[in-house]
Amino acid sequence: MTSTSIPNLTLNNGVEMPALGYGVFQTPPAETVTATTKALQAGYRHIDTAAAYGNEKEVGEAIRVSGIDRSEIFVETKVWISDYGYDATLHAFDKSAGKLGVDQLDLFILHQALPSRFDLTIEAYRALETLLADGKVRAIGVSNFMPEHLTELLAATTVVPAVNQIEVHPYFRQPELLAMNAEHGIISQAWSPIGGITFYRDGEHTSTLQDPVINEIAQAHDRSAAQVMLAWHLQQGRSAIPKSVTPSRIEENLAVGDIELTTEQLARIDALETGVRGGPAPADITLETFGREIPEA
Repeated sequence: MTSTSIPNLTLNNGVEMPALGYGVFQTPPAETVTATTKALQAGYRHIDTAAAYGNEKEVGEAIRVSGIDRSEIFVETKVWISDYGYDATLHAFDKSAGKLGVDQLDLFILHQALPSRFDLTIEAYRALETLLADGKVRAIGVSNFMPEHLTELLAATTVVPAVNQIEVHPYFRQPELLAMNAEHGIISQAWSPIGGITFYRDGEHTSTLQDPVINEIAQAHDRSAAQVMLAWHLQQGRSAIPKSVTPSRIEENLAVGDIELTTEQLARIDALETGVRGGPAPADITLETFGREIPEA
């Protein structure tokens, strides 16, 4: 099954984005070219990377060797907090575009809110607005922004983010944040969409992939637990960024466009919410703890 079965989402500025993207978080650079090339061959047309992942160059290489026209591939990357500030963020574009080997990015987003230096966050976003106005990027957005960060950003800037990439999976849904994104026409994009981070739940070491409710629904559709979770995101209007370096899973994750979960099944998955975050709390992101130099292109 190719990407034709995966819907496009229309961003708030009219740009079309494939709802399912291929993620390369924590994929070592040495494996990134092969895995990303495999994803493109399987039918993915949306690739999500970040300056902080250290593998933009390899993603660019995969795009070049794939033989697929650049205009057919939606490329998304992120500015790291160390490059926040107006001029620094303009330069962060040059670094990312240079490593990716592209003239234009399809989506450029701020990787985190920086609550302790929100002035720098605002300046960084203003740089994204400039890049958008200059045609260097087709859409701009944010990642890991909580409601209070969005409120402050919207008050200080002009362009509403097209996307907010956040941790969303059946065990951690962030319903208030999903609602706020929707209210402002911001697409919620799920990282760790199948709960890739393992959770301690009710005293057990379990993951969403072993969840009995999800597996029961998967059996009813004769599909895998991962496929059911991705279908859950798509049916609720979200973008999702699954990641895998295993060829069979890369293909399996893409073959979800034809799954139709019932309203009851969607509600049962929603009800698995634990309120327990797997990734770092956005409030804890500081330059002192998480700052790191992003190399030149």
